[in-house]
This record gives sequence, structure tokens and C-alpha cells, in this order.
Amino acid sequence: MADRRTQTNSGPGRVLVAVYGVFALAATARAGVQLATRFAEAPVAYLLSAVAGVVYILATVTLARGTRGSRRLARVAILVELAGVLAIGTWSLFDPEAFPRATVWSGYGSGYGYVPLVLPVLGLLWLSRSRPTDDTGPRTA
Repeated sequence: MADRRTQTNSGPGRVLVAVYGVFALAATARAGVQLATRFAEAPVAYLLSAVAGVVYILATVTLARGTRGSRRLARVAILVELAGVLAIGTWSLFDPEAFPRATVWSGYGSGYGYVPLVLPVLGLLWLSRSRPTDDTGPRTA
């Protein structure tokens, strides 16, 4: 029986890639401006936002490609993203002085409507329910 799962980069996956793309652009642009103009105010927060931007770029590109290899890299990027949101979110709640300025992941993404907390969960679910673009169905011997 043929695999009826949707390819990673089609259907709802396109929406997921678009949201990741928006976050990649927003986090990277915001961090770039902050690092260039106000680095001394909150270097840790601004560097963490830059890291988040890089993770979002990686997730966007790898989800959009949708190949078997890129899906593996997407899964790693999304797991790093989830770990970052949970770790930075918790750290920012227990030690708010360490974050005089918000990051994308501080407060579990509260400044972004908690999308940074939900997005990796959706990404991992989509990866588990979709198939790679280079997988055309069951293999024959």
C-alpha cells in the first residue's frame, strides 16, 4: 500500500515553512540591529536572539527542502530550538536580571505570543507525520 503522508514541504508544511521563515527574518534582523547598536546593554540576550535567528534559518531551509537528509537536519535544529526555548525561558524566569532585554526565547517566547514555544512542537509533529520529497513510496526488492 502506498504511503499517503504528505511531503514535508507541501500542504500544511508550506505554512510551517512560512512561519519559520518569518521568525528567521524577524529574529535575525532584530538581533542584527541590537548587536550593532546596543550590544553593551544586554550582550547575552542579543547574542541568544542571534542564535535563535540562525536556528530558525536552518529550520526554514531544511524544512523547505524536505529531502531525507534535510529532514534529519531539520529535526536537530528543531530539537535545539525546543531546548533553547525551554532553557532560556526557564532561566529568564528564575534570573530576570540576566536578561535586561528580552530575547526571542525569554519568557518562553512571551514577547512573540508564545509562538517560539509552540512552533518546535508543531515542527516535530509535522516531521513525524510527513514524508521526505525523495521518498516515492514503498521500495521494491
